[in-house]
Amino acid sequence: MLSIETLIAFSATSALLALVPGPDNIFVMTQSALVGRRAGLMVVLGLCCGLAVHTAAVALGLAAAMQAVPAAFTVLKTLGAAYLVYLAWGAFRAGASALQNKEAPRLSPLRLVGRGMIMNISNPKVAIFMLAFLPQFVNPALGNVAMQILILGLVMALVTLLVFGSLAVAAGMAGQKMAGTGKAQVILQRVAGVVFLGLAFKLLTQK
Repeated sequence: MLSIETLIAFSATSALLALVPGPDNIFVMTQSALVGRRAGLMVVLGLCCGLAVHTAAVALGLAAAMQAVPAAFTVLKTLGAAYLVYLAWGAFRAGASALQNKEAPRLSPLRLVGRGMIMNISNPKVAIFMLAFLPQFVNPALGNVAMQILILGLVMALVTLLVFGSLAVAAGMAGQKMAGTGKAQVILQRVAGVVFLGLAFKLLTQK
């Protein structure tokens, strides 16, 4: 079993990594500001579910296989970028019609969780990163390396849930203040659209 010292060091490192600006936390803050903190928390839950999928991929060796097959990497990141462009298109459309439509369409919690999962799973760089990161805290002498990786992945998901959840609440409160008028809502939607396009471009240009 992993030692307490190892788990503490891993948790602290995971928290610092979660705070570094990146596609996932930017996506969370954008969604929270745009739709509200509850929606942001559902997206965070989806992202953490995505981390669980990546952890399983590392434990099973799928991430290493994907790294060895460039075509799989390209297909996955292209699908992820296409989804972000779709979200940007929706944000620009909502921005254009916000003054006539005072109430933004509400997505179900399940769809928001799915949005977070798609965002995380479709980023192959997350799987490659975890393939390099998780094994550093594994002790082969303890046996059952796959189980150790799964435990570390669960800890990372819990830490990410706490850190991203805090960011979602803060961004949601800020967004609520900004969305007091129809004009502010239009600006917020258009900013979100630009952010989504930027994330799509960054994902497509990953090597």
